[in-house]
Amino acid sequence: MSTDPFLIGWAHTVFGKTAPEITVEDLMAEVSGAAVADAGLSADDVDAAFVGVFNSGFSRQSFEAALLGAGRPELARVPAARQENACATGSAALHAAMDHIQSGRGRVALVVGAEKMTGVGAEVVNDALLGASYRRTEEDAGSFAAIFGRLADIYADRYGDPRVALAQIAAKNHRNGVANPWAQMRRDLGFEFCSAPSEKNPVTAGRLLRTDCSLVSDGAAALVVASADIARSARRRVRVAARAHANDVFAVANREDPIAFDGARRAFGRALADAGIGLDGLDLIETHDCFTLAELIQYEAFGLAEPGKGATVLAEGVTDRDGRLPVNVSGGLKSKGHPVGATGVSQHVMAALQLTGEAGDMQLPKADRAAVFNMGGAAVANYASVLEVA
Repeated sequence: MSTDPFLIGWAHTVFGKTAPEITVEDLMAEVSGAAVADAGLSADDVDAAFVGVFNSGFSRQSFEAALLGAGRPELARVPAARQENACATGSAALHAAMDHIQSGRGRVALVVGAEKMTGVGAEVVNDALLGASYRRTEEDAGSFAAIFGRLADIYADRYGDPRVALAQIAAKNHRNGVANPWAQMRRDLGFEFCSAPSEKNPVTAGRLLRTDCSLVSDGAAALVVASADIARSARRRVRVAARAHANDVFAVANREDPIAFDGARRAFGRALADAGIGLDGLDLIETHDCFTLAELIQYEAFGLAEPGKGATVLAEGVTDRDGRLPVNVSGGLKSKGHPVGATGVSQHVMAALQLTGEAGDMQLPKADRAAVFNMGGAAVANYASVLEVA
């Protein structure tokens, strides 16, 4: 019997700005019940729940693990725990659920990732996100975007200005997001708009424009993770063939090379090695484009290009929807939105939809194996997984 965990049910809200009265509890309740039903199960079948909410000041209500049962009384007595790992919070919750299943402690685990970011002012949002940096050495940047703006300057000094490549990534992901019914911004902005500062696309930090930065979002996503014996009777299932988690030095200034994203390289490489495949064994990647620069550097960390050569991947159309290895067919965080705690879960839902042929207008002609990469902070906590048709 395979010990690999399987994804057998999922649910996803539309990402974006919700009404003021909508809470994290409401968002979690919407997807948790729907995911369990999608798996063909009931609350009584769930052995444990793992909740991913970053919070960090977005809400006065914490203890989100218990909040799951408040919104869904039928889940109130299910053992639940909250995970938090900055922007990789959703993947941290998913990995905890998979550990639970693979250890044999349970056969069905529910994973819920959620965030309500728009209920507070811009200053609160900025400070909450800045908390995902090492404040002792990075708070003076003033914003998390500015930290990536500094990384863009380092990249430019070493390899040349990445402005064209960043605009190509933004344009690609917004173009892809048009087909995603859950995306926050379903508009094809075009390369020209994304390439130069303007009144509607101002400079955010250094070399980064507004179109280089992911969106402040509300939303939730959920997954049901099951053991092989449960998955066999599910109406469809996706196997998690491999997964890895690698950390890097928290303080960017203390890293040997701040733009190498070494933790991302190690996590992604180990996941592929454990799955017994190379890049040519993948049909798509869902990756963490919190900023367009992040996706560019990830190309290099993942081995799609040599250091400093990520722009060639874009010039050759490799990561386009019809390219050799499509990246962020969902629109990524850039178009879909980035409700922090929900992001890692959402990425796996997007990949699972592709693998089961349920992606609708997003569907690729061939999708048998996908990789998902989610990172917390400036590539500090790095999670990679390989999903396969089962």
